[in-house]
This record gives sequence, C-alpha cells and structure tokens, in this order.
Amino acid sequence: MTGDGTVGKALDVLEQVAAFGRPVRFATLLSQSAFPKATLYRLLQTLTSQNLLEYDAETQTYSLGIRLVRLAHNAWTQSSLAPIARPHLDRLSAELKVTVHLAQLDNAQVLYVDKRNAAEPIEMFSAAGKVGPAYCTGVGKAMLAFLPDAAQRSAVAQQSFHRFTEHTYTTAQALTKELAAIRARGYAFDREEHEPGIICVALPILTQNTRVLGAISVTGSTQAISLDQLQELTPKLAQTAAAIAADAQEWRFPDINLQHTGT
Repeated sequence: MTGDGTVGKALDVLEQVAAFGRPVRFATLLSQSAFPKATLYRLLQTLTSQNLLEYDAETQTYSLGIRLVRLAHNAWTQSSLAPIARPHLDRLSAELKVTVHLAQLDNAQVLYVDKRNAAEPIEMFSAAGKVGPAYCTGVGKAMLAFLPDAAQRSAVAQQSFHRFTEHTYTTAQALTKELAAIRARGYAFDREEHEPGIICVALPILTQNTRVLGAISVTGSTQAISLDQLQELTPKLAQTAAAIAADAQEWRFPDINLQHTGT
C-alpha cells in the first residue's frame, strides 16, 4: 500500500483493478486486498462515482473508467517522449529494419513508451505501456548510467535483482560497475540479461545539460544478429537520440520520479 491517506488507498485499488486486465468482481478484489471489506467497498464506490471505475450491474464487475482514458491521453501527450519521438523512430526503423524501443524511467523502473517492430518481428516482453526492470535491460541501464550520482544510488537500491537468465546482474555492486562502463563508452548492451536470445544496444536521450529524458534501443534475436552487428548501429542510434533530445528541448517534462532511500 502507498500509505498516502485516502488518495493513496484509492490509487492502490485502481492499480489492483487494472492488474487483472479484465472486469473483476468485488469478492475477487476483497480476497486479494489489504483493506477491510467496508473500506474497499467505500473506495470502489468513490472511484465509480468519479468515473475512474465503471461498474456493470449485470455482471457485478468493476473495470477501469473512461475518465482514466482521458487522463492517460493527457499524460501521454504532456509527459511522454512518444509524440516527439514518433517521426524519428519511424525513420530509424525503416532504415535499419530492426526492432526499436523508446523508454523512460518510472520509479526506477523502465516504462516502454513506444516501439517499432522489425520487418520480421520476434516475440519479446517489451510493448508500449509495459513496465520492466531497469537493471537488466539495455534502455534501463543506459538511463541509470547517466543519472546524477545520488539519483543513481537511489535507483540501484530500488532494483529487485531477480535472476531472469544466467547473464542477469544480481547485485548492486555488479550493476554499479557496469553502469560506470556504460557511462564511459556512451551506450549500453543487453546481453540476454532479461530474456534468453534477446540482445540490444541502447543509448540515453539527454538534454544539453545531460538530464536523462529517456533511452532508445535497437533489439534483435541472437539467431538473427550479433552484439557486434548491433554495436555497428550506434552512430545511427546516437543521431536519432540527439534529434529527439533537440526536439524535446523546448518541452517541459516532469523530473524522473525516484524515491531517495538515503543510500
């Protein structure tokens, strides 16, 4: 739970409903809720009256409301790199014919905000709107590497370090060493650290004063391309990252939301 009073509790309930990915009954929500029955019912009623949730009396289920769609659209337009980056991603994808990702940091995790599939798409975790780990993805490490020192320490402390593959970094020390190497060379690799057979090279998108706006990557399957071949694409990737940053310079994006842990 968020611990931020009534608003925080309501957001917890919204996220719980959203996590099901389908309309859900009260009894099901209650079975997985940290709130007492009366509190959960009251929060659901409030969210429904504000059109943040919809209640279907026939099926007796709750689902996300239309007001959330409007809010999400406004947030995407005002706070996401996606509208600015779209033409640049289109050009890069058409030229290189590989999968291209655009991501931003969200509470020390990776939020994929846009994606262009290769001519022959491969199945992988990433999709626009999905949240993934930062410590074992190319875009995540590219962004972490260029954060200010205090913000980087805070973000590293928030990583779960779950071992997805035999190549996954599983300690803060190992990740911090890798981030220093990334910062020195200017780009990051994903060496099958999140998904077996999936590799990428990623660059941060930085403002003129080196503030991290996001990251961009090109991704492929080890059956179709090598890390050396992906590395050869970094000049094109760097040009695209710079073009996105230039277009974003006049926009005002919210600061990266990282909770400082004091480490």
